[in-house]
Amino acid sequence: MSTLQIGLAIAGGVVLAGVVAHSTWTSRKNKPRQAEPLPQETTVEPGVYQPNFGQQQEPSFDSAPVSYDVHHEPEVMAQVATPAFQTTGSLDPVSDMARSMMEEATAHAQRVPDEAELARIAESKAAAAKVAEERAKQLAAQAPVMKPVVAEVMESAASDLPQPEKRPALDALIDVIAAVEIDHPVSGDAALQAMPATRRVGSKLFSLEGLNADTGLWEQPRNGLRYSAFQSGVQLANRTGPLNEIEFSEFVTKTQNFADAINGAPEFPDMLEAVARARELDNFASAHDAQLSFTLKATKAAWSPGYVHQNAARLGFIAGVLPGRMVVPAPVHGLPAILGLTFDSQAAMSEDPTQSAIYELTLSLDVPQVDRKEEPYARMIQTAYELARVMDGAISDDNGQPLSETAIGAIARDLLALYDTLDARDLSAGSPQARRLFS
Repeated sequence: MSTLQIGLAIAGGVVLAGVVAHSTWTSRKNKPRQAEPLPQETTVEPGVYQPNFGQQQEPSFDSAPVSYDVHHEPEVMAQVATPAFQTTGSLDPVSDMARSMMEEATAHAQRVPDEAELARIAESKAAAAKVAEERAKQLAAQAPVMKPVVAEVMESAASDLPQPEKRPALDALIDVIAAVEIDHPVSGDAALQAMPATRRVGSKLFSLEGLNADTGLWEQPRNGLRYSAFQSGVQLANRTGPLNEIEFSEFVTKTQNFADAINGAPEFPDMLEAVARARELDNFASAHDAQLSFTLKATKAAWSPGYVHQNAARLGFIAGVLPGRMVVPAPVHGLPAILGLTFDSQAAMSEDPTQSAIYELTLSLDVPQVDRKEEPYARMIQTAYELARVMDGAISDDNGQPLSETAIGAIARDLLALYDTLDARDLSAGSPQARRLFS
């Protein structure tokens, strides 16, 4: 083989090695980031001797002393100390050290302790139990301080705070209401049997309420109670649009059927007036509906679903109902989420999530659904910047423009004006009426 051929072969080998190295580096660089493994505590059972060859064990001042009860576990000690094979000689100093330690352990296991040694073992156990008890008390005392604030809010939400209403009461501000008069009180059982099968009129919410004969309050009919009057209602508008003539006619039909079943007389408002109110309310809602969203894009390596879940959970997010969605729940159970976070649902449902690559996620806020006292916009900004910091991401608005301090301030001023306008219309953000209208 000539020198030229040897040189070409070497050059080809170098090029091939470079291509393989570059491919490996690129593959490792583009591999989605994975969630950090959870710390696992190593527990040592008393009475079992575990030799540690070639390693120096550092003393621990936080854990209780461990005592080995060789009196009760001689058989286990002998099994651990007995080598699986025998050799006549060895030049390996590590093997000699291991054999010497095994022989010492075997001799120690076969020796029967005297009464003095048993007393010392008992004292050691008592001291270890005392230290463990004191340590447990210290941890219990520190627990309220160490517990994250988010966890405290989550734990208290379902028990200490009041539950929201299951269905907001009829309100003339956002509903068309028809009164149903009756001559004699009607039982709740009869009212429930007469109610229509569905609570929808087209795309709008249909409701029926009864006037409790005992409390004098309007409520949804219940078994075992009696009602002296009834009223039905249909929502004037929602995010699908205003109430139209066809939906109003369906509302009249459902109410009339209910009234006939309980021998009642309904009184309906004028259809043209109701439809006009619906259009006016829809125009107002369309002009004052705000749904903010920020996009967080990966600037370096992509993210895996587990990586996104782990970092979002540290900021108070929990898994949502749909794949690829997480939410910051409201402090009151059952209310709409304060913030939402969404990413590729296909990546979330992948058979191997560790290989699924996520390059961007969306942080969202439904402004009319969340009470302004929760300061949702400030929390949204803080969450976006924190996620961008820990996940190496870049933040942009819904138009794809980088989020600047000027844009943040402008949005904040617009939100304050929006909150004031909704308050003046008795449709404050987060109120039952606003949650129904902007839904």
